[in-house]
Amino acid sequence: MVTNWLAELDGRRVRVEVPATSANLGAGYDCLGVALGLTNRIEVEVRGWSRGEIELTVDGEGADELPADRTNRCVQGIEAALREVRGEMPAGVGWRIEMHNEIPLMRGLGSSAAATVAGLVAGNALLGEPLTQADLLRLATAIEGHPDNATAALLGGFTACALINGAVEAMRFDAPRDLRAILFIPDLRLGTKEMRAALPRKVPLEDAVANLTRVAIGVAGLATGRYDLLRVLTVDRLHEPYRANVYPQLPRLVDAARGAGAIGACLSGAGSTVLAFSDSVRTITRIEAAFGAAAADTDLTGHIAVVSPRNHGAQVIDRA
Repeated sequence: MVTNWLAELDGRRVRVEVPATSANLGAGYDCLGVALGLTNRIEVEVRGWSRGEIELTVDGEGADELPADRTNRCVQGIEAALREVRGEMPAGVGWRIEMHNEIPLMRGLGSSAAATVAGLVAGNALLGEPLTQADLLRLATAIEGHPDNATAALLGGFTACALINGAVEAMRFDAPRDLRAILFIPDLRLGTKEMRAALPRKVPLEDAVANLTRVAIGVAGLATGRYDLLRVLTVDRLHEPYRANVYPQLPRLVDAARGAGAIGACLSGAGSTVLAFSDSVRTITRIEAAFGAAAADTDLTGHIAVVSPRNHGAQVIDRA
């Protein structure tokens, strides 16, 4: 039975595109995110005759770094989708995977979630798309451990999510056409595990209340088109002050962007990227200059990218 469906899939190819994401958006720790116009394109081919071998080619970010084995998050996503539908994986199945990656690794732009979601979407497409978005989000969360980046990568736009009684509840909102994300992407890499370890187990009540109020008004703003309330949402008191102990350049970069007129500015995910929002060409130019000056003053090398929020998430772009 397993070998029959493997024979059906042998040689099939699918290509998917998945966006970068920024989680937290300041006060929305582990529950808010946005999809961004940096993408990874991944082609997957089923090789039923390969004795379980994985052939991986990577162009761009992660070249010569990503593992060509079953610890690869894309492979985990593919095989999780197939197990969910078929119940088990045949021992001999292998994969040829080609990645064209724009999303930097370990910079707080959701590279891990992008790989996981790409694998899940590819595996689902190979089977004729029997899994729903809710299924894919549940599986992605099981692999990633938390749903924030995965939700934005899968759904696109601004997203709010929560893991409640084992199920992921998620909502999305379109970003406006004129909004831009200005990213300062340092050469410095910061691991999510390391940056989570910097957080205290308990926080002051007034800090928790401050974040709750900012998330409430910020999400209401996203839902009703009040994107100026990103100024409120992107001010955090629960994680950024503690992560600055590991990443001391962070406050200077965030303050520089806000001083240059950003609608809002914050750490992207666990970092090291710093994200600022603007809807004005003139302000974008000022933010770029402010980022450059702050980075130079703190001896932090990196580069700046200006991208649009992306209102569609992971998608199949070709199959054969």
